[in-house]
Amino acid sequence: MSVDPERALAAALAAAAKAAPAVAAIVGARVHVDPPRHPTYPCVLVGRQESRPFDPDDGAGGLEHLVSVTCASRFGGVEEVRALTAAVRTALHHAAPAVEGRRLVSLRVTYADVFQGADRELALGVLRVRAVTENG
Repeated sequence: MSVDPERALAAALAAAAKAAPAVAAIVGARVHVDPPRHPTYPCVLVGRQESRPFDPDDGAGGLEHLVSVTCASRFGGVEEVRALTAAVRTALHHAAPAVEGRRLVSLRVTYADVFQGADRELALGVLRVRAVTENG
């Protein structure tokens, strides 16, 4: 049975974030690919993904993935989510997690933004991760 490359990458990113001591110190195991309906904060969500062929002529089945990772906190300011975003960025940037059914060629965090939500209670950190994978 073929493994969905996007699902496999999301699981690998979540596992890498969970394994990082700095991330675990803030969120414990609350790093989600499928978020709970009523999450406990702070937490991390591996969310929206885009995938496209990296080099359709190379025969390796290369895919470029752009993944949004969201950090969320209700701490009462941006300090906690800023620390969490930095910890997740450190855990993922140039990491080499195993991606089921794929070979990870590169993994980079290309963007990070931290901001207060409109309700002034929720603070968010959004990271954009770029990964390139090939058939395993």
